[in-house]
Amino acid sequence: MTGTLGAIADDFTGATDVAAAFRRGGLRTLLFFGVPPEDEATPPHDAIVIALKSRAIPTGEAVSASLEALRWLRTRQAEQIYFKYCSTFDSTPRGNIGPVLDALSQASPPGGVVMTPSSPEHGRTQYQGHLFVGGTLLAESPMRDHPATPMTDSHLPRLLRAQTDTPVTLITHDVVRRGETAVRAAVDGTSGYVLVDALTEEDLRLLGRVTVNSPLVAGAAGLAAGLAAARASTGPPVTEAPAPTGPAAVLSGSCSARTLEQIAVMTSLGRPAYRLDPVATPDPDGLAAEALAWYDSQTAPGPLVYSSSSPADLKRTHQELGVARSAEILEKATGLIAVGLVERGVRRLVAAGGETSGAIVTALGVHGGVIGAEAAPGVPWIHPVGDDRSALLLKSGNFGDLDLLATASGS
Repeated sequence: MTGTLGAIADDFTGATDVAAAFRRGGLRTLLFFGVPPEDEATPPHDAIVIALKSRAIPTGEAVSASLEALRWLRTRQAEQIYFKYCSTFDSTPRGNIGPVLDALSQASPPGGVVMTPSSPEHGRTQYQGHLFVGGTLLAESPMRDHPATPMTDSHLPRLLRAQTDTPVTLITHDVVRRGETAVRAAVDGTSGYVLVDALTEEDLRLLGRVTVNSPLVAGAAGLAAGLAAARASTGPPVTEAPAPTGPAAVLSGSCSARTLEQIAVMTSLGRPAYRLDPVATPDPDGLAAEALAWYDSQTAPGPLVYSSSSPADLKRTHQELGVARSAEILEKATGLIAVGLVERGVRRLVAAGGETSGAIVTALGVHGGVIGAEAAPGVPWIHPVGDDRSALLLKSGNFGDLDLLATASGS
């Protein structure tokens, strides 16, 4: 399929993950935060990713935002659309994966929509329709206790059928092992949503070849990489953007187990760290002012400002303030802190967590960027279009080696 490959991602860090996968596959990739205006300038590209914050918002709003993104992408000759959802299938029984898929498929040519959340480089695999996280069933992984979208079932067809009336078909790995012809035969003639088992990168490259001419495909970054490899640009080779330099800081709001481990590594190295406490200071302006005053007193490089907390501490915060109020305080404070850090000369801003990343991007007024080198698989540096002040690294909560936050913000 010729034309632009357009992707719609349901959160900001997921968008950076899929954008990195496209770029790694040889596609010149642009990333926009939110739907751009009609007259938005777009440098030469093969793929455009639009980052939404539609994973956990009301379903009607998620559907509306996704359709708006679809319309914009089609104005840029996007002939193929990739709906990117989380590799841990984060959702509730009401959505939003199923309802958004329903809306996008109804606005696309008929045919089965092939998908899988498998992303082996991140430890996610699908087998017999069950999703595994690092070799553990999804429902037995730390995602079982996720504060917003607890995942207590690992069987993907059952999870998806709870969110849609569209038929859901499963193609198991014994078919995938028989090769591309067998998978094409299984996909041909299907309608609705087709979940395909995938255990390896080669499985995903096979699925990329199978879906290269499909108008709508869905999944995590693993299948996106396979699709990019099948569509690899015949234009100019992708060139590396210069590695970002200058003062760095880390802002973390993710409460995932991996991010908590990464924070522990930073503090064990003696990095300055300041914890945001919305219970002690339930005013976002005051909370941000306190954090920035602390930052002004620091001399060591790469400081950390974080609201990440253990499940027990998070539960206490929610009991004191409520889930919505605590999130509102922390997101606004995080945005104000990001603005203050950039004003103070920070040139590398590292963010951990999808909501944290969204708050930072919104507060800084960053609307898009060119995808640069990856600091870790699925975690690329983003060089904002028309703004050379700060490069951004937006890390999904579960991504990265233990030392990622420390190395990304190091000298």
